[in-house]
Amino acid sequence: MSLVETKPPRLSRRSNGMELPPEDFDAVTRWDPAYRYELIHGVVIVSPIPAEGEAQPVDRLGYLLQRYQADHPKGASLDLTLPERYVYLSDGSRRRADRVVWAGLGRQPDPKLNPPSIAIEFVPKSRSDRKHDYEIKYREVGVAEYSIIDRFSRTMTVSFVDGTERLVAEQEAYESRLLPGFELPLQERLAIADRWKSPPAIRRSRRRTTD
Repeated sequence: MSLVETKPPRLSRRSNGMELPPEDFDAVTRWDPAYRYELIHGVVIVSPIPAEGEAQPVDRLGYLLQRYQADHPKGASLDLTLPERYVYLSDGSRRRADRVVWAGLGRQPDPKLNPPSIAIEFVPKSRSDRKHDYEIKYREVGVAEYSIIDRFSRTMTVSFVDGTERLVAEQEAYESRLLPGFELPLQERLAIADRWKSPPAIRRSRRRTTD
């Protein structure tokens, strides 16, 4: 009797809420690119890809990090930075961070073996997705800093591996101890996001006619 090999499922928006073991989630090779997929406590969570107001600030941050690595006297502190990468949590969850940074290793990291030193999220409009962002416990796998940039509260919350937090106000600039000399001005990130705010609706008035 031959065993029938089962193929991993194709992920789509209808996969939201599907129960899936971590090894099956990792084996998926077919998905709808209009969405992003995470595995939280064995359940697939589907959300739209980041909107322009979320993606462009993250893209700009990547550019500044690469310039720091190439041009700053202490830029060698940064080993690698990548957008949209999974962080593998100890409970088997797969969380997709907007940007991750490896620092202080002195070598090319293996994303599946080496957790990032820094994870950064730019929270979306969806209340449920924002809730998930604030509930992540990245420190359990050794992520030294987890930053949440919230354009709705105009703040950035930085959670450290020792369980402490720092709240960065809009007018402040944050410098990580892992990236000496690299400052992240929060106001600049928020200003980029603000460019993508929806314009006010145009009210159409009826044209008056005369007999």
